[in-house]
Amino acid sequence: MSIADYPTLVHALRERSTQSPDQRAVTFLNEDGRVELLTYGQLLRQAQGYARAYRDLGAGPGNLVILVMNHALELIPAFWGALLAGVVPTIFPYQTEKLDADIYRQRVRRLVEQSGARHVVTFAEFQPALIELFAGLDVAVLRTDELARPGREEPGTALPPVRGAQAAFIQYSSGTTGLQKGVVLSHQAALNNVQAIARAVEIRADDVVVCWLPLHHDMGLITGMMLPILAGIPAVLISPFQWVRDPAVLLKAIHEYRGTLCWMPNFAFNHCARSIRERDLQGLDLSHWRTLIDGGEPVRLDSLQLFTNRFAPLGFRESALGAGYGMAEITGAVCITPMGRPPRVDWVSLRTLQEAQRAEPAPPEQPGSTPIVSSGRLVQGVEAQIVDAQDRPLPERHIGEILVRSNAMLSGYHNRPDLTQQAMNLGWHRTGDLGYMSEGDLFVTGRLKDLIITGGRNVYPEDLEALAATVEGVRPGRAVAFGLPDATLGTEAIVMVCELREAGDPTLGLAVERELRRRVTQQLDLALSEVRFVDKGWVVKTPSGKVARSANREKFLRLPGRSAE
Repeated sequence: MSIADYPTLVHALRERSTQSPDQRAVTFLNEDGRVELLTYGQLLRQAQGYARAYRDLGAGPGNLVILVMNHALELIPAFWGALLAGVVPTIFPYQTEKLDADIYRQRVRRLVEQSGARHVVTFAEFQPALIELFAGLDVAVLRTDELARPGREEPGTALPPVRGAQAAFIQYSSGTTGLQKGVVLSHQAALNNVQAIARAVEIRADDVVVCWLPLHHDMGLITGMMLPILAGIPAVLISPFQWVRDPAVLLKAIHEYRGTLCWMPNFAFNHCARSIRERDLQGLDLSHWRTLIDGGEPVRLDSLQLFTNRFAPLGFRESALGAGYGMAEITGAVCITPMGRPPRVDWVSLRTLQEAQRAEPAPPEQPGSTPIVSSGRLVQGVEAQIVDAQDRPLPERHIGEILVRSNAMLSGYHNRPDLTQQAMNLGWHRTGDLGYMSEGDLFVTGRLKDLIITGGRNVYPEDLEALAATVEGVRPGRAVAFGLPDATLGTEAIVMVCELREAGDPTLGLAVERELRRRVTQQLDLALSEVRFVDKGWVVKTPSGKVARSANREKFLRLPGRSAE
């Protein structure tokens, strides 16, 4: 029976737990070194306990339960328990040292108000602060230790009367400004997309997923938790905070647990290749790692090459590289590189790309050429088209907005019919991303709203930020580019804000700025209007680790002497 054939997600979990109760479902590596194991039978029993507690609290089918929990094993049965009870769970990002506390609290309170949820589940240490935060709202803040009662139901216990078309869970967007959008996904949508991913990566019985991505992010939730549980293969989950501090923990887990499948965003390839110490690689074998998919942000050729060259001596193969593109509105994946070969690289004319919005083939690695990495081919059940500003379909190699539709689409945005209407166009979802198609592959070039238009040229800020990451002295992943209207030039001026590796040295700053400007001029044929170096931690990122360009632009304009004009 394929994953998509189950009536609901809980039917799939029930069958896995009944057929293989002692099979390892999750290995959770805690930051303190503890290793926790969860078999399918244990997961079902713990989820049943949560389900009974939710029902006792009066949370019934269709009600929303918000999980405000840090990265911990307990989050998994709390989530599946809601599904068992017919309740709709959503995982909110948790407070971290990198998120401004006041901004975080404002965001969470607004989301709770907008969602209409009456129950929030958290850990004991977070409860007092959340009770204070939600003062005046009709919402109960509950502790996991009050709810986590092992289930006593037998495997044959009746499941809630939930159908595949009904809402299963809500995935909130990871933006930093404005009210975040709650993507409502049905049981059938989730089953369809997980099945499509399993087929695209040619899932095998001996596969092991290793994942450090947070479960509040759609890539972590779908590929790190749902895919392995529904496919019946083990998952090894790592704290994202531990990975950031010590990226070698990923490779060590791949080695120890014989991991075969992993997903991570592009910046993570650079972080691993540049930050892992040689002594931490001693004795590691990565030869069984068959698929590492780059997704979540535009894929960079230099990042893939950097990772491959660094870890090839450990047995990592270039053919294990893959790329993907997806979004919460389509549950997870839109396209994935076919297995057994690295992503296709398309060398195109930089000037034609910028001025004519067309990907014209050009000689590889020559002046005026730039590489764009394919995000793969559409997965089962997904369609895509590229359209211009008037929604007219564009031919191959012409750049426009990417529209997608599939059998795994969102039901709508929670309590936001206005956003649902804006995002949909005759059954197609407007992604807000720019890209083009070529010979069956989808190439993603950037975000429509972030595009910088200067001197009649379309400039992708990702290109500038990736180039800054190659300049010695700039903190990797801590540079942001955006455009500002310039009345004198009559066009947009390009601004770059960067964090330095070593702050407080004006001589270093001048040298880094000269090198950054030189590379931008030489490699992209552009001129930076302003370069500003800021303190460590200044650059704003989303909870999922992406650079938040609009938020950084607004923050930049609030600096002394700046204005929006």
